[in-house]
Amino acid sequence: MSSAEIADPVTGWGRTAPTAAARLVRPRSYEETARAVRGCGTRGGIPRGLGRAYGDAAQNAGGSLIDMTALDRVVSVDAEAGIVECEAGISLHRLMEVLLPLGWFLPVTPGTRHVTVGGAIGSDIHGGNHQVSGAFSRHVLSLDLLTADGDVRTVVPGTPLFEATAGGMGLTGVILAATFRLHPVETSLMSVDTERATDLDDLMARLTASDDGRGQGLGQGQGHGYSVAWVDLLARGSSLGRGVLTHGEHMPLAALSARAGRTGRAGRAGRAYRQPLAFRPGQLPGVPSFVPEGLLGRTTVGLFNELWYHAAPRRRTGELQRISAFFHPLDGVAHWNRLYGRGGFVRYQFVVGDGQEEALIRIVRRIVRRGCPSLLAVLKRFGVGDPGWLSFPMAGWALSLDIPTGGTGLGPFLDELDEDVAAAGGRVCLAKDSRLRPELLAAMYPRLDDFRALRAELDPGAVFVSDLSRRLSI
Repeated sequence: MSSAEIADPVTGWGRTAPTAAARLVRPRSYEETARAVRGCGTRGGIPRGLGRAYGDAAQNAGGSLIDMTALDRVVSVDAEAGIVECEAGISLHRLMEVLLPLGWFLPVTPGTRHVTVGGAIGSDIHGGNHQVSGAFSRHVLSLDLLTADGDVRTVVPGTPLFEATAGGMGLTGVILAATFRLHPVETSLMSVDTERATDLDDLMARLTASDDGRGQGLGQGQGHGYSVAWVDLLARGSSLGRGVLTHGEHMPLAALSARAGRTGRAGRAGRAYRQPLAFRPGQLPGVPSFVPEGLLGRTTVGLFNELWYHAAPRRRTGELQRISAFFHPLDGVAHWNRLYGRGGFVRYQFVVGDGQEEALIRIVRRIVRRGCPSLLAVLKRFGVGDPGWLSFPMAGWALSLDIPTGGTGLGPFLDELDEDVAAAGGRVCLAKDSRLRPELLAAMYPRLDDFRALRAELDPGAVFVSDLSRRLSI
């Protein structure tokens, strides 16, 4: 087990709210992890993976950080049943490298593959297929959890401890390993349809139509569709909320074979046909450590949005894209978060329920009036909510946007958005948050008191603590 004092502040991916932990521990076994937990000290500790939580969920000012990335083995793969058992420190990237050649894919993947399995469960990640498959925890069959008393417990769905751990941001203990179901695929390509929407009403109507009944009855074989929409949050007037909708399906081998046959196995289809399950993520040059402040301001983002919208096809069907390009385009640019400058950015993500479309439209109008220069604004439809007490998704509409921190009055503005979201019965995503006020948390997460009570019983000495839990009094 390696251990080191931390001199520099630690941040989330948004590079906001930096704090300095006293010690970083990197265990290589269950036994070393247990020793790390026992040695957390009076300020406690929190598990940390690859640092892709945007806010302060995996920070611990003055305490310990338990880096779980050395526990990264694939224990077993049942290639017939589509079940994998692995340690919690393994990344989704590494799992895809192992699983795709066997004909299996992750049941849920977020916008980055640089997330550990423990982080995927602790934040209960969601993807563009939530209307079909729910969040990650729905596919977990069991997990091994090291609790504050030093016990390793096997935790299964349907139990209070599982529902507190899924989305519990590492506050119930350290996830050591997990077993979960996979999704079968025949190729490593996606068949992608793209269409432009002229305004927010048009975009929402197209997203609703793209559900195509998939959200009715999770896990009952309605298909495995992915739908996300990019939104131009600087467009005004009749173009307010215009966007580009992308819908993808895993490409069947027979369809790929037919396409390759028609073209003499030339081009991308032909290359993929010869290696239908190869995982080859591309990589572009990374962003340097120094970026001029204000690079992504209203002028530059407005220009980008204008070009991006008009460059998108009015309607295109059946485009072939690699899995890595479809799911994780930003992963191809190392350190893309540096584009926002030293001050970083706030990833603001919220969801409001079905029937609250007018609330969503009002919030979008407020964002547009302020002129938030969000380069990456994404609108999704969520299906049935997930069982985790602090899981973010609920049936309805989810919008995420990136906002540079330099704007005057940004804090009060986001506080007002929080109030709008809470009044509509919605919530913000804790894995992205770094500034929510604690008095709104209970309104957003109705099972918060249950979580607090279980945590108090399980961890009376507050061994597992983070900057997030202190800030929100979780």
